[in-house]
Amino acid sequence: MLVLCHRTISFFIFALMTKLYPTLSHIQADIQQGKTSVVELVEMYLHNIKLYEHLNAFNEVFGDEAVIMAHHVDLKIKQGTAGRLAGMVIAIKDNICYKGHKVSASSKILDGFTSVFSSTVVERLLAQDAIIIGRCNCDEFAMGGSNETSYFGPVKNQANEGRVSGGSSGGSAVAVQAGMCQAALGTDTGGSIRQPAAFCGVVGLKPTYGRVSRYGLIAYASSFDQAGPITNSVEDAALLLEVIAGADEHDATVANLPVDPYTQNLQPTTGKKRIAYISEALNSDGVDPEIKSLLNTYSEKLRQDGHVVEPVSFDLLEYVVPTYYILTTAEASSNLARFDGVHYGYRSRNATDLESTYKRSRSEGFGKEVKRRIMLGTFVLSAGYYDAYYAKAQKIRRMIRDKTNAILQDYDFILIPTSPTPAFEIGENITDPVVRYLADIFTVQASLAGIPAISLPLGNNTDGLPLGLQLLTKSFAEAELLRFSKYILELPKN
Repeated sequence: MLVLCHRTISFFIFALMTKLYPTLSHIQADIQQGKTSVVELVEMYLHNIKLYEHLNAFNEVFGDEAVIMAHHVDLKIKQGTAGRLAGMVIAIKDNICYKGHKVSASSKILDGFTSVFSSTVVERLLAQDAIIIGRCNCDEFAMGGSNETSYFGPVKNQANEGRVSGGSSGGSAVAVQAGMCQAALGTDTGGSIRQPAAFCGVVGLKPTYGRVSRYGLIAYASSFDQAGPITNSVEDAALLLEVIAGADEHDATVANLPVDPYTQNLQPTTGKKRIAYISEALNSDGVDPEIKSLLNTYSEKLRQDGHVVEPVSFDLLEYVVPTYYILTTAEASSNLARFDGVHYGYRSRNATDLESTYKRSRSEGFGKEVKRRIMLGTFVLSAGYYDAYYAKAQKIRRMIRDKTNAILQDYDFILIPTSPTPAFEIGENITDPVVRYLADIFTVQASLAGIPAISLPLGNNTDGLPLGLQLLTKSFAEAELLRFSKYILELPKN
């Protein structure tokens, strides 16, 4: 007799009861044909959230509220007044403010804090009738690449529950991966959307710095942070970017440029493109052989389709990680000074006066990784070290940006791995911060240069773990990036 475990039985029941949609357009088509409703969709996702609760993707689920909102959206659909995102059930990373809802950045220091306003990205989603189903687990204050620094514990990868989800937007990536929502918003400082997307086999887009408002995002490093979508398809990524992008009076760093109609520019790419790949990525012993093979495979596919694919040297590659961590920890030490145990959030019960309130609340409220980065940032900004570290890193950042832009003057895109390895085991790298930081080697280039980048799910390794490749392009050229990404995903897999 065949004996099935409880979870296997639950999976088969789920497969019979639910239908996962590749894009929002498929959802909206079924709604129009009466095959489903927004209420039924929300109930389906809530069922799936319960089924995969052990993956720890959500810090809080807005279940009852989402059902009520779904009824309103269904009514608007019948009246013909629904927004562009009607039928989109979306999750948000737990560092994105949503008025009247808790937000913690997965940190004890913000325990019990409720946001008094909504971020611009949330307001724009709601204005188009998206339904926010919950807030997703993440590395504490978005500091991490494995989702193991969260106060609420690590997020498990659905592809292999012993592996990390990636970070810092690991909960958002797993929520999409496991069908707990149609899409999710994450934030990307040095790869925090793209790396978990690669580990979880979904699409992750980091827009150009200044393309999307940062108003209402809990800051990690203000000159790097960007919100962006994690989706199952390029089509949904394009739609969400079209909705959330654009000028915002609340954020002076947003570019005052028109938003391209990304969803209308996804037709098959025309003309042959010039694509560069970083030769050091293939020559490095630290890059997994199957990821090298995947990069070679897609390079050859593109050549066979008539595109030019050539190696280029990026001799600054060894400097990108130290430059990134010097600058971001410096900004973090400033941004996180506001969490002091006095104004809001966690306050130590052991405090006896003002000084002990500051010291005890911050030492008890922040986790080890956050305290490590605050101390590093304070050090590089301190007297006697500012010029040696911070000022020098700013100069190197300019060199990295100029070198990257020079490559993109000769080529349309840069194709590189998203991560040097597939998802690693939970606990494998948690005790060695240097190893963890080096995992960002291929994602921080786009962050330092401020250009858009997207991670595409292009296969699995022999153990069934998802692998992703990354495309980079010129600033504010998301339309071309999304169009070519769709084309790559539609190339034959064999």
